[in-house]
Amino acid sequence: MGTEKVELKQVLQVCVVVEDIEKSMERYWEGYGIGPWDIYTFAPPGLTEPAIHGRPEPYTMKLATAQIGAVQWELIEPLTGPSIYAEFLQEHGEGLHHVAVLVDDYDQTVAALAKRDIGVLMGGTWKGATYAYMDTEKDLGAILEIYKMPPDFEMPAPEARYPASD
Repeated sequence: MGTEKVELKQVLQVCVVVEDIEKSMERYWEGYGIGPWDIYTFAPPGLTEPAIHGRPEPYTMKLATAQIGAVQWELIEPLTGPSIYAEFLQEHGEGLHHVAVLVDDYDQTVAALAKRDIGVLMGGTWKGATYAYMDTEKDLGAILEIYKMPPDFEMPAPEARYPASD
């Protein structure tokens, strides 16, 4: 195992992969008060450089996010192409998929994990922000997602919101 320590600074998000994002948002909102949800589609042209298991591979997904205190709850529904979300649904059904964490240096973290034979399962760039899902499940019991945000990145307005505001 490599000796370079990776420091996880903060849990930013937990993600559940779902079959039907609309039904899931309704269930979370009605049953648990989680929401409102901001809805986004990750697809070209906003999504660039999609890759899975080290190969360039197009995929698309719909996601919804809601805040619970300082942590964001995310739902992801895979739409097209192969993805680790579709693999997860096929192998496990709906469920907790990954935890997003803050790191000081994205590139240094990817390099340090690579020295431990922990690679990028899937990644891409969305509207200038790069994300990677790291193959940490064997070590940590969960996949970690990390981000590389440009200094001027601002989350765009959502395509839709659930429940819809009047």
